[in-house]
Amino acid sequence: MKSILLIISLAAAYCASGTAVSAEELVVYSSRKQHLVKPVFDAYEKKTGIKILSVTDKAPALVERLKAEGKRSRADIYMTVDAGNLWNAAEKGLLKPIKSETLSSNIPDHLRDPNGNWFGLTIRARTIVYAPERVKVAELKDYRSLGLPKWKKRLCLRTAKKVYNQSLVAMLISDYGEKEAESIVTSWVANLATKVFPNDNAVIKAVAAGQCDVGIVNSYYFGRLKKKDPGLKVALFFPKQSTGGVHVNISGAGIVSTSKNVAKATKFLEWMSGDDAQKILAELNHEYPVKNGVPTSDLVKSWGVLEENKNNLRQAGELQGAAIKLMDRVGYR
Repeated sequence: MKSILLIISLAAAYCASGTAVSAEELVVYSSRKQHLVKPVFDAYEKKTGIKILSVTDKAPALVERLKAEGKRSRADIYMTVDAGNLWNAAEKGLLKPIKSETLSSNIPDHLRDPNGNWFGLTIRARTIVYAPERVKVAELKDYRSLGLPKWKKRLCLRTAKKVYNQSLVAMLISDYGEKEAESIVTSWVANLATKVFPNDNAVIKAVAAGQCDVGIVNSYYFGRLKKKDPGLKVALFFPKQSTGGVHVNISGAGIVSTSKNVAKATKFLEWMSGDDAQKILAELNHEYPVKNGVPTSDLVKSWGVLEENKNNLRQAGELQGAAIKLMDRVGYR
């Protein structure tokens, strides 16, 4: 069914005459869910008259598609979540390095590739979720502290197979070195209350249900569940606030290396990094804008001030292989 949907999407993207997309169209290959990006695509079309045609699938499938299509690809932009995914696409030569004063001004250094291959568009924090009825906020400190003996059989984690935790561990390696990062992850495994969960929503619900008292999740999952159920008995804590800031990651995009519309694609990304698009993007998924000065939603604002780790997220990709091997060695799967 998914393949059929992709074919239908591509049929819509490629004009009936057959070989090229209209000069007034851009094609985006996106791993983001359609309802999280379509409103901003529609806003750009209304502003400029340029139609954004999107093909949606999981990030690895889109990378394989771009590789298979090669120079025949009509894709202009690759959009996905997690800097590790963007780094991977760039390493495979699928993204074109670009220079843009607007993007450099709007997007902080640590949220974009130093070589201009990809750019963060929204921020998500990898936070600690806890049960306030059983945990005092003063007990929480940083990622490392979740390995202390007091959290024995009280910690829940998402599977190591997902890129979010792979990137977190990669950035722990960046922060502490591989030996110390391995010690941290080993202590997490020793403190697990139950088997790892398939997603962050399940971790949050497990904390609320009393299966565990603390867990590690992306901030926007917490936002989604709290919006649906304001009475959910969980709270959010930003680890490492006093020692460099919480680990953050991004949703982001880059221009496909074979794009025939580089100038138009660049202008689209520049607009995506501006005030109007930033506000729409961040509010749709309870994320943070990458551009300074753009207000967050009231829900996100209620979580407090975000103090983020400023290590460049390129390392989430560069150290991903080491992170995956580390997690496997210590039995975190």
